Amino acid sequence: MKIQELICPQCGGKSEGEGLCNTCRVSQTRWVTIDPRVTSTYCPSCNAQKTVSTWTDSERSREEIGPELVRNAVHLHKDVKSPKIDIAIRDRSENRSYADVDVSGILYGIRVDQRATVEIIWNKEQCNRCNRISGSYYEGIVQVRANGRKILPGEVLAAREIACETEDQMQAGGDRLSYISEMEETREGLDITIGSQQIGLAISQALVQRLGGRYSTHPKLVGEKAGKKLFRVTYSVRLPRYIRGDVLRIGRTYGQVIQVDGHSIKYGDLTNGSVRTTREDEIDELVGNIRDAADALVAYVDGDIIGLVDSGTGSACECLRGPWQKVGPGEHIRVIRDRDTLIPVW
Repeated sequence: MKIQELICPQCGGKSEGEGLCNTCRVSQTRWVTIDPRVTSTYCPSCNAQKTVSTWTDSERSREEIGPELVRNAVHLHKDVKSPKIDIAIRDRSENRSYADVDVSGILYGIRVDQRATVEIIWNKEQCNRCNRISGSYYEGIVQVRANGRKILPGEVLAAREIACETEDQMQAGGDRLSYISEMEETREGLDITIGSQQIGLAISQALVQRLGGRYSTHPKLVGEKAGKKLFRVTYSVRLPRYIRGDVLRIGRTYGQVIQVDGHSIKYGDLTNGSVRTTREDEIDELVGNIRDAADALVAYVDGDIIGLVDSGTGSACECLRGPWQKVGPGEHIRVIRDRDTLIPVW
């Protein structure tokens, strides 16, 4: 050995630098620590996963979660290069699994490896959302009604779909406690029981935006918790009195509703075909809806005048021909009756 060569003070062999050689450095370095036990806490009802004190919705299976838990139980020294972790999991019971772990890598130029067994505890615990649902907890009700009329089956179906879409969006955004616990159809409309005031407000706003109308809130004090007042809120959603397709009498003319936005109503003038806007308080009467329109036979056409025969009663009458109507004798058109008047609709 040349005098210039560095010597390992522990084994007396050649050292690559001052101090211990790589072999002795490896022998004195705890290059890997493997936790003997890991725990997964999940909700048996919805499969949500709990991390510390936070619940997160998850669709991952035990086969996907187990290897990740075991990898997190392996703690490598910062100088280990090219690490490799092989995991084989075997289930012992519903609540216990065991993982055989083989860890290898390169430390200071020397290959190192170690084998260990990690116990996996599958811990069941009801999550905060399922706990509230099973305990019939709720923070409010969204009541969907129609203003001055009976709500339509199609409106009830649309309200259900809008409520479910809102719930999906809020839970996808991480708000797990914004849930719908029940939807019940009543004689007056639809009642939606909700788990948080946030989703109650969001559903009400979405209903008004999509179906029109307006909403109001009515909080009720139900108690206190930790010095904080607790309220349940009724969200009263009132759909518009008039809907698309309604035929209205407005002064001396008739209009067919195209769109309702709050108190403003856009309609097609059934006299000249123009599109106009009016307020709800300017409407004289609701005549009907085009879904209830009947057929009438065109007996003759004289300029802007149409002679009609009511297919229901057989009576004859005249009315103005709308500019959108290109009809001739013997053809049929759709009409709405207002007393003794037949009104051609779009």
